Amino acid sequence: MDVFAALVGQDSATVTFRRAAAEADALVKAGRGLSAEDGATGGTRTGAMTHAWIVTGPPGSGRLEAARAFAAALQCRTGVGCGECDGCHTTLAGSHADVRMVVPDGLSIAVKDMRALVLRAATAPSGGRWQVVVVSDADRLTEGAGNALLKAIEEPSPRTVFLLCTPSTHPDDISVTIRSRCRVVPLVQARPEALAAALTERQGVAADVAEWAASAAQGDVELARRLAEDPEVRKRREAVLAVPRKLTSVGAAFDAASALIESAEAEAAALVAELDGTERADLERALGAGGTGRGAAGAIRGAAGLLKDLEKRQKSRATRAQRDALDRALVDLAGFYRDVLSAQFGAPVRPVHGDTAASARAAAGKWTAESTLRRLEAVLSCREAITLNVKPRIAVEAMMLSLWKG
Repeated sequence: MDVFAALVGQDSATVTFRRAAAEADALVKAGRGLSAEDGATGGTRTGAMTHAWIVTGPPGSGRLEAARAFAAALQCRTGVGCGECDGCHTTLAGSHADVRMVVPDGLSIAVKDMRALVLRAATAPSGGRWQVVVVSDADRLTEGAGNALLKAIEEPSPRTVFLLCTPSTHPDDISVTIRSRCRVVPLVQARPEALAAALTERQGVAADVAEWAASAAQGDVELARRLAEDPEVRKRREAVLAVPRKLTSVGAAFDAASALIESAEAEAAALVAELDGTERADLERALGAGGTGRGAAGAIRGAAGLLKDLEKRQKSRATRAQRDALDRALVDLAGFYRDVLSAQFGAPVRPVHGDTAASARAAAGKWTAESTLRRLEAVLSCREAITLNVKPRIAVEAMMLSLWKG
């Protein structure tokens, strides 16, 4: 199975990446590299390969997975992403010496982290092929980090490739200056049929469960898998979709806000708990924890600053995980109000949440289209407020009151 087989419903992007990987392999065999003029917008060479890429797409479309697969194809000894050689295996496993993965622990990617990475990426690849830098959530780059990355893209090393993953190419997600120097590969939302087939073939999920999970996940590949396999994830989704019918008073609105926040916190805690514990144990072991003698005790006392830095990073990562979990809940809630609006106008479209279609039709009979639209706008405004660093509890409480008032 080649490295691109894991991508669901991304045929066009896969063709683009395959062509680029084949040309990159030819360049390596010819002893050549790339330059800033190769393949970017307005570039002079018409070849398939270039040194800087932006992979865009909606949530759950598999931006990071696509970038990782392309990185593996670039390191593949056969040049096609065979999935069998050491280059493919180590890249997909995250252990390839020439592939750097930048995944923000917190809400942003700091300039010092990007500068260190760019400096490392400027060196020659140890394996003789490519230095590849994969930046997950490139929309989280601070201004300083973005400038450091821009300089590296403007003056690239001949064997360095940058793969940036962003939700879109809007200036709020990635600067226009960086965008103009990269080739953009847009991903699409996976069709429910393709997603259901992937769950059945690769995860062994029953066909009926796979079909439901694919529809409920709204094209999000990872969420579909979790919905199919984890009862707790299904319970959290059911609780979110039950919110509209529970908003019967001001008190109920505040209760619903608390429940939503607490659910997001619990989901985030479950996601980061194991990683937090492993990181702390590894650091303490590296600092001599468990050792004996005066030297070991002194090392631990002198490591207070390192432990404090680790705790700070972990807290920032937990905050990000909470916001991501909350955002997924808000997307589900927005989908419900979209279904109500569709029912009110008789739109010939498939409902977002087929399993709550009856509730959506009932709400459509009680509310006016205008009030439904106001509710939908309240959910979307809450999402935007959280991205602007409004305290999640305040934003969610305001939203619940708006949903109750209609």
